[in-house]
Order: sequence, then structure tokens, then C-alpha cells
Amino acid sequence: MNKFDQILLKNEVIFADGATGTNLFEKGLETGYPSELWNVEHPKQIKSVHCEFIKAGSDMILTNSFGGTSFRLKLHQSENRVAELNSTAAQLARQAADEADKPVIVAGSVGPTGELFSPLGALNHEMAVAAFKEQCMALQEGGVDAIWIETMSSIEEFQSALEAALMTGLPVCATMTIDTSARSMMGVKPEQFAKIAHSSDLSCYGANCGVGPAELIHSISHFDGYTEGKLIIAKSNCAIPTYDNGQIRYKGTPELMADYAVLARDLGVKIIGGCCGTTPIHIKAMAQAVQNRPKEAFTQERADDLLGLAWEGVNLNHNSPETSAGRTRSKRRRN
Repeated sequence: MNKFDQILLKNEVIFADGATGTNLFEKGLETGYPSELWNVEHPKQIKSVHCEFIKAGSDMILTNSFGGTSFRLKLHQSENRVAELNSTAAQLARQAADEADKPVIVAGSVGPTGELFSPLGALNHEMAVAAFKEQCMALQEGGVDAIWIETMSSIEEFQSALEAALMTGLPVCATMTIDTSARSMMGVKPEQFAKIAHSSDLSCYGANCGVGPAELIHSISHFDGYTEGKLIIAKSNCAIPTYDNGQIRYKGTPELMADYAVLARDLGVKIIGGCCGTTPIHIKAMAQAVQNRPKEAFTQERADDLLGLAWEGVNLNHNSPETSAGRTRSKRRRN
């Protein structure tokens, strides 16, 4: 049994990390500069982010390789450095995990290519699989315990990444991003993704990024019926970002993210973490809340009370009876 399975079987809940980019910005990464290049230019900074999350309570860290396909690296004239940058990302995370005083999973982050599939764009299945395979093999070479496909918005790209990831023989996890209107950017509903993911060879699946904790919990609640035998992931943004004095700031407090983590646990989520805006401070609050608060029955009403109304102010599908009904509830604490 590999480390991934061992740790998941041992723990009721696994805490993943938070945002790589957000925390690297605090260490000097400039907006628009690819963080993957920092794997070789500033390796100590990358490793320090991993160590900070582990210290805060993370049982799993994701490699700094979200934009590590040749398609994304081509934007920075680095498409020929896929193997180098991804392998180094894995090695840095591996070092941080191996130096920890507890077992820590290293998951190889695989983000979208940024390209559109035909007929909307030039990307096809074969091209996507080839790009994802190159990245996944480099992550495996660098020592990851699992492949982590994240922030997908189309079924076609998810399936291409999954096909490539399975070639490594490692456990594979995948998350889709649900944005406004309770759908992904390409129109995929949570239950549509869950149905396909449930019948695949994934070890676990779920949702990440998106609008905020309330919306992510709402999306995962629609996985019902497609969770048996699969482990579920929740990795939410730290609420809605604002532009303040030339900087992007996320509004989610540690208290809000702690409430989200408890609700995710009560919903049956196995792997809980944060996405954009989530710092080690948030992860620490989340882990402590799950440890200290007793389980309660999950209800959407309870989620509304703690997190706010899902999709309020961001939902574009004004005719949806499901989301319209949610707006009639008044108590909320988004900030």
C-alpha cells in the first residue's frame, strides 16, 4: 500500500494545503510571472511555503506545478522545460514532506492547459493527453505520491488529464471549478461531473477554487448519489477577492474558513483544504475547528447560516428555483 492510501485510511479527515500563488506573492512573486520558474530560481521560497502549510496542519501538499504543461509554459518561452520544472517542483515538495514530523502526502498539481477544445479552439484529445502525460511523468519522476488534477472546467479536458495521469500508475484525484450559475465555465453542473468522476478510476474527486466556501459546499452537496466508494475533496477559495490599494485581497477570515471546514467534514468530505487566498493561518484554524467541534448533521440551512447564501449576488441563472429559494434566507456571515 502506498503512502497516499495509508494516510487516507488512517485519518478520518485529511487536510490539504492552501493557495500556492497567494503565498508566493507575499514572498515577492510578481503578478503575471510564472510561479513554476521559481522552482529553479527561488527553491527555498517554494519549499518554505510547503513547510509553513505542514506546520499549520496540512497532511497533504500540492506541488508548485499548476501551470506546468507545455501549453501554459509556452506563454513564457519555457515549453521545453516541462520535465525540469515539474520534476523540481515535486522534489521540493518531497523534501518538505520528508522532513516533517508526521507523514505528509505529496500530490502533483496538474492544472488546465488554458486552451479550448475543438470546435471552440484548436486543442484536441490527443494533443491534451500528450501534454498532460509529459507533465505527469515528470511529477512522478520527482517523487509525488499521487497526481492531483485541479481547476478543470470541461469534461473533455478532465478526461484527457485523467487518461494521462493514470499512465503513471499512481493514485489520481481530480477537482472541477464551479463558478457562477452553479456551473463550470464550460457549463458543467456539479452532478454531471460527479456522475462521470464516480464511474472513473479516480481515487477521489471534488471541487476547488470557484466563488467561495458557501458556493463550494453547495456544489458538493449536489454530488449526492455519486459518492459511494469514492472519497470527496473540498478546496475552496478564501471567499470573494477585492482590489484594495493595488492589491488583490481575499475577504475570508480564519473563522469563516473554519466554519467551512466543519461543514465539509459533516457533509462527508475526506480531503479538506483551501484555494486562492488561503494562508497557513486559515489552514490552522480549519484543522483546529474540525478537531475541536463535534459532528452535526449537515443541512443546507445550517450552511447558509454559517457561510452565507450560495450564489447570492453572483448567480447569473436568475430563473433557477433552487438558487432563488436560497435567497429567501436572511442570516449570513460572508466576511
